[in-house]
Amino acid sequence: MVLIQPTYFAPVIQYAVIAQSDKAVFEVYDNFQKQTYRNRCTIATAHGKQALTVPIQHSKGIKLKTSEIKIDYKENWQLQHLRTLETAYSSSPFFEFYIDDLLPIFETKFEKLIDLNFATHEFISEALELEVECETSSNFEFTSANDYRWLAIAKGKRQFNLSRYIQVFEPKLGFLSNLSILDLLFMEGPNSLNYLEQQKLPKL
Repeated sequence: MVLIQPTYFAPVIQYAVIAQSDKAVFEVYDNFQKQTYRNRCTIATAHGKQALTVPIQHSKGIKLKTSEIKIDYKENWQLQHLRTLETAYSSSPFFEFYIDDLLPIFETKFEKLIDLNFATHEFISEALELEVECETSSNFEFTSANDYRWLAIAKGKRQFNLSRYIQVFEPKLGFLSNLSILDLLFMEGPNSLNYLEQQKLPKL
């Protein structure tokens, strides 16, 4: 069993952890923290890494649980994210294979961030044909033997020893490790799960 954060199209390393586990428990009782993959993912574009951020409604001076965070729709971020993904990955081997199943996520106005994140996880799980039991936590876990919640920290300096796979902009940018799982999926397609199962997991 591993304990993880529900994130927005999580980094590759998080799905490597899930794929190599028999059960994943999503933390839903923690306080929301900024600078994490809870509301952002990182992809590769012709200009380098780019973060796709889901805007959230802020409450000044009030700590909210991640499960209480609401999405801000003042700007059409869904269209922006979709267009950016199309620009970055339309030439990738498997973009057209997955895009129709991906579209509903960008056409649904989820009220809460956590519901969006679970929708992205459901899409990825089906795309990967991932057969790992998943459930949500029943209370806040202060400690856990297999605590991978820290993988949600976007500004962490820790490097992960992930195997290279071909990327769209690799000739220009070199291999960019631990991007969003979408990058792996669009490039490796059905082989993505095999890739994840072969990766070396980070030490706790």
